[in-house]
Amino acid sequence: MDTDTSTEADWQQRLTPEQFRVLRKHGTERADTSPLNAEKRPGTFVCAGCGQKLFSHDTKYESGTGWPSFWAPLEGAVETSTDKSWFTTRTEVHCKNCQGHLGHVFDDGPKPTGLRYCMNGVAMGFKPDGET
Repeated sequence: MDTDTSTEADWQQRLTPEQFRVLRKHGTERADTSPLNAEKRPGTFVCAGCGQKLFSHDTKYESGTGWPSFWAPLEGAVETSTDKSWFTTRTEVHCKNCQGHLGHVFDDGPKPTGLRYCMNGVAMGFKPDGET
């Protein structure tokens, strides 16, 4: 997928206000509000902004944090950057295609990676296996 070059005005038209706040303004949804927390079907989690495939259901797990969590993204799907907001340093996770803010990654996850990709559900969609 080519890098998305949409303008902020394009994003405001394409996204819901909450998606825009999270994906484009680096917001965070309230814990335990995403229906993707309970999503357990086989399929792929995708970027709500551009449709980029991000995570397989095989890497999703229950972290107890209130946000959809994964131990690894699909290869080449995301990028990270340093986030020094909120009086701490964290690793922010972005969609590689559109640079939308997805969440953060922490080093307290399960094996085999030991990572916890803590994602905002509003920043993603879900495509069950077998659907295009």
